[in-house]
Amino acid sequence: MNRSQLARIANAIVTPGKGILAADESSGTIKKRFDTISLASTEEARRSYRELLFSAPGVAECISGVILFDETLRQKTHDGTPFPEHLAKLGVIPGIKVDAGAKPLAGFPGETITEGLDGLRERLAEYHRLGARFAKWRAVIDIGSGIPTAFAVAANAHALARYAALCQEAQIVPIVEPEVLMDGAHSIERCEEVTSSVLAAVFGQLFAHGIYLEGMVLKPNMVISGKKAADRAGPEAVAEATIRTLKRHVPPAVPGIAFLSGGQSPAEATLHLSLMNAHYPVPWSLTFSYGRALQDEALKAWGGQSANFAAGQKEFTRRARLTSLASTGRYTSALESQAA
Repeated sequence: MNRSQLARIANAIVTPGKGILAADESSGTIKKRFDTISLASTEEARRSYRELLFSAPGVAECISGVILFDETLRQKTHDGTPFPEHLAKLGVIPGIKVDAGAKPLAGFPGETITEGLDGLRERLAEYHRLGARFAKWRAVIDIGSGIPTAFAVAANAHALARYAALCQEAQIVPIVEPEVLMDGAHSIERCEEVTSSVLAAVFGQLFAHGIYLEGMVLKPNMVISGKKAADRAGPEAVAEATIRTLKRHVPPAVPGIAFLSGGQSPAEATLHLSLMNAHYPVPWSLTFSYGRALQDEALKAWGGQSANFAAGQKEFTRRARLTSLASTGRYTSALESQAA
């Protein structure tokens, strides 16, 4: 393991003012996104949409890395340049989703375990050859009646650490993503309690597996009320609770925290990030690793029509710039009404 190289890449991913575009939707997920604009999910439609995002004007000014899906990593721009090569030329680091998704955890109704460890060493070696320099593995923790159980949290934390160890062995920076879902009607206090237990378990396992903390990135949820909560906590409360929880559990050696948007609206996710950066001194770079929150407006503007390619790019660049401002605490909601 070349530790200095891992640390260099990890720090580049969380460069202040930049963040990660999560464009790693599985075939099933991208179909659902395309269904919203009545577009068939063909391989060419997926390729064209990803090229729209990756070639948007000014993308490298706001985006430090892109998480790709296996298919996307192997695809090319319209002029024949492999996507990883195209991104690298821009100074954007190519990454890859390596988990096989959350599957039901046997014996624990309502809970899941993320699969994909079998054969991961060999897949990581191939992904490195194809140009990927970081990877992502998502563990999913739901909040409900009697869940999460301590066992489900421990099982997912153990899998995250095994994945991270294999990544670092392959000279790939692991993005460690333990997501506590914001589905349901739980309070922000309940989310903080569960997020605390999850982060404690995850870092316990990362230590046990000998993970080089300076060569990883954490991708957590924000501490936020459930979507169906009757009295949802406001933005300031979300920022405060999230920072408090992270300070208790995330070692300063970790170079950066790239939040997931997790079902928040683009404006909501952007405001929360900006408030954290504006008001709380922390030992890590606080940035973003957003999927829907960066893409939704661009997807709607494009609508699957080649004539709207530039319009889609304009919306993507606009949102990326706003989110970039949030990563340095300079975003305000008033900016939403301004043009790109």
